[in-house]
Amino acid sequence: MKVTCYSKLHQLAFMPRLFPVNCYIVEEEDGLTLIDAAMPFSAAPILNYASQLGKPLTRIVLTHAHGDHVGALDALKAAHPDIQLAISARDARLLAGDSSLDPQEEQVPIRGSVPKGIQSRPDRLLSDGDRIGSLQAILAPGHTPGSMALLDTRSGALIAGDAFQLRGGIAVSGQLRPLFPFPAMATWSKQAALSSARRLRALKPSVLAVGHGRLLPDPLAAMDRAIAAAERKLQAAAAKEGGSHA
Repeated sequence: MKVTCYSKLHQLAFMPRLFPVNCYIVEEEDGLTLIDAAMPFSAAPILNYASQLGKPLTRIVLTHAHGDHVGALDALKAAHPDIQLAISARDARLLAGDSSLDPQEEQVPIRGSVPKGIQSRPDRLLSDGDRIGSLQAILAPGHTPGSMALLDTRSGALIAGDAFQLRGGIAVSGQLRPLFPFPAMATWSKQAALSSARRLRALKPSVLAVGHGRLLPDPLAAMDRAIAAAERKLQAAAAKEGGSHA
């Protein structure tokens, strides 16, 4: 496990050279908030690192319900049953293994590793704009229908889940990076992901923290490039599809 810190944000990166999977610990006055739960083998390192910070682990917040973000969840809850678990109201269904779509949602299959057999159930269902300590929940659908990002209102750090990736080069969710194609392959709606990326960019974060890749300070120019690239690709795909129907 590799640890990188930015203000009150701690990035815990598992398998950073092979298949980087990140989770985050945010320090609060009353304890620690864990954002995402990485892989099943991550529970002990997460708990050990949290104990070194000298504060209780009080909350777990999930950006979305894919397997590489919830892997250690049951083990963490078993170790600390009083930890509050929060996730978006929409992705709570995914956490329970339900990959059905609502009528108003884009009718394409939800992709990625929808978890099976997770026993933990959320204590709190999050809506857009909710506060969890110093964090503000930002609805950012696209990678999954209920994906959320979390903005630290003290530092401006944005924990964006898989709304962007940084491994293999920055990209909006759904846009393929050949050196690390997996987030794109696991994205539900490219168009929704692009809309969410624009919204997250408008927050002007001081650092971008994602599920796969290193922390990126001063990320605005890089986010702009990623958004512009996604716009071009989606426009080209739409024009090609329109031409095929002509």
